[in-house]
Amino acid sequence: MTQVAIVYHSGYGHTRRMAQAVADGAAQAAEVHAIEVDAQGNVPDAAWDKLASADAIVFGSPTYMGTVSWQFKKFADASSKPWFGQKWKDKLAAGFTNSASMNGDKHSTLHYLVTLAMQHSMLWVGTGLMPSNSKAATRNDINYVASFAGAMASTPSDASVEEMLEGDLQTARLFGQRVAEQAARLAAR
Repeated sequence: MTQVAIVYHSGYGHTRRMAQAVADGAAQAAEVHAIEVDAQGNVPDAAWDKLASADAIVFGSPTYMGTVSWQFKKFADASSKPWFGQKWKDKLAAGFTNSASMNGDKHSTLHYLVTLAMQHSMLWVGTGLMPSNSKAATRNDINYVASFAGAMASTPSDASVEEMLEGDLQTARLFGQRVAEQAARLAAR
């Protein structure tokens, strides 16, 4: 069965909830392994084996000060060991992020994740979702934040994890499903 690994850091729980939504979507077409980068920027030793055996790796980080969290960056720097041996070459890659502001420079975070994937010689998968950008659109619509490069969510700074919008979470689910389906399609070739 196709395997999707989701490696993410979450500072306050919002990105964790988004990672779970990505995992729920990916589980429609793959075996999913969620790997959380801890508060010190580390992952368990066994996580590296999960990443090595995955057909697709989805990266997730909150957007802090216009890029990934320092904890995610520490994980990314530690990935130089698999990079040196090109262990992730030709795997699918994708990414997601959350921040409090509607823009909040989330695209800079996704660009960082794309660059990380390109360093590893991976193949990037975008959302494949049209934006909800008509006058009739509401904030709770799918892909209201209008990202093509990866899934984005906006959660106000004073909102709890439970207050995340269903539209953003459904966007993450559809994104996860797309990544898993594309990984299965590539593995079948």
